[in-house]
Order: sequence, then structure tokens, then C-alpha cells
Amino acid sequence: MRLKKHKRNRKVVRFYSTCYGFREPFKVLCDGTFLHHLVLNKLGSPQEVLSSLLSARAMLFTTRCIISELKRLGESFSESLKSALSLTITKCEHPNRVSASNCIEAIVKDNNSYHFFVASQDADLRKTFREIPGVPAIYAIRNSLFLDQPSACHLQFVRTAEKERLHMKELELETINRRGKRSLSDQALGDGTESIGDTAKGRDVRSTRTSWAFNKKDKSKFKRKRAKVSSSVAYSSFPPLFLIHIIEVAISFLCQAFSMWIFKV
Repeated sequence: MRLKKHKRNRKVVRFYSTCYGFREPFKVLCDGTFLHHLVLNKLGSPQEVLSSLLSARAMLFTTRCIISELKRLGESFSESLKSALSLTITKCEHPNRVSASNCIEAIVKDNNSYHFFVASQDADLRKTFREIPGVPAIYAIRNSLFLDQPSACHLQFVRTAEKERLHMKELELETINRRGKRSLSDQALGDGTESIGDTAKGRDVRSTRTSWAFNKKDKSKFKRKRAKVSSSVAYSSFPPLFLIHIIEVAISFLCQAFSMWIFKV
């Protein structure tokens, strides 16, 4: 049971640290009823028991209104008064002293901007804190201390704040739309100039490729259409040249034969 209670308290402390910005060392505002309960039940010094409850270092505070109320209660609360005087006194804007409950409400009424844990045995006061966002309450039952669980009001405040944080304001939305349109127009202008350059380059490339292809095609056609004329066809197409060649061969043969005959003789 003690382990489960410790885990539950740590979960509550983590909730207020994450959602409401509570930071170590945690600040605890103690009233006279809580200090008197610690003295009657001999639970130890307030610093030790509250630091153990929160699993972190705690700074304890009280107000002059709370000290004045303890003084008016007489000798039976002398030990509680001594314990309250040992705590740090936080400023309360009351020129005329008021009751402890009214003083504490005035300090934490603006969504607990000072991030106080409030330790009190006043049940009506703790009920009021459940309707004020961000005010965790600490109380004691006999020899045990308890940290109040987050109320529905506390949880709803966190959900509402989260939704408001996620939704953009009208001015932010207009600014984003304006920047988006400007970037789109710049991008379109850049794409247009690039496409013109690419088109010109494409035309040049296509023209060179086309001319090269046509030249190659013409050359291949010219090579294929070139006539391969044989010597016989050439001689048949030119009969006088053929006859002249035969006559030259015959004359050369006769000259050789005649020279040989003269050499023999």
C-alpha cells in the first residue's frame, strides 16, 4: 500500500510539473491547521515530511495573516506558532489582517501564478481549490499525508489550454498564407525561366541531332546507290578503248618476236 501511494503521489507531482510548470524546489504554503496537526500527531518537522511526500526538496512558506491567527488562538497553539515562525513568510497584500483561508485564496486566486502547493486541514478551503486551476492541495489524516488528485476542473483547464495552443491565431494564419503565396509565385517564375532555357537548349540539341541524322542517312543512301562497275562492263561500255588496248598488246608482242628473230640471225 505504501508503494502504491508513493507512485500515485509522484504521478500527481509529475502532472502539475508538466501541465502547470511546477519546478523544484517545490513551494508549499502551510496554514495553521496543518501545522497544528503535525504537532499534535508528532509527525516530525514540516520540512522533512513534505519533502518525503513530494519526493523532492520543498520550500515551506506561510503568511503574516496565518501567524496572526495562530497568535489569537492562545497557548494551546504555541507549538504550532513556533513552527510557523520558522517558515519563510511570503508577502500578502493585506494591511488589515484577514483570516487564513481568505489570505490563501487571495494568493492563489489568479491560477496560482506562484506555483504553490497548499497544505491545509480545512475541507471547505480544499474544496475551493478544486475549482481553481493549478492549485494542488496537501492534507493529513491521522499519521499519514495525502496529495489531492487533480480535479475535473484542473484536467479540463489543461485540455482547453492544449487546444488553444494547437490552433493558430488569425494573424499567424494570414502571415503563413501570405508567405506561402509569395513562395509559390517565386517558384512559378523560376520554373518558367528554367523551362524557357531548357526549351532553347532542347531545340539546339534536337536540331544538331536531326542534322547529324539526316547527313548520316544521306551518306548511307549515297553509298548504297553508288554503282560498282567491273572492268568488263567498263570496256563494253567503251569499245574504242578496248580495241586500242588489243592493238597495243599485239604490237608489243610482234616487236618482241621480231627482236628475237633478228638476234638469232
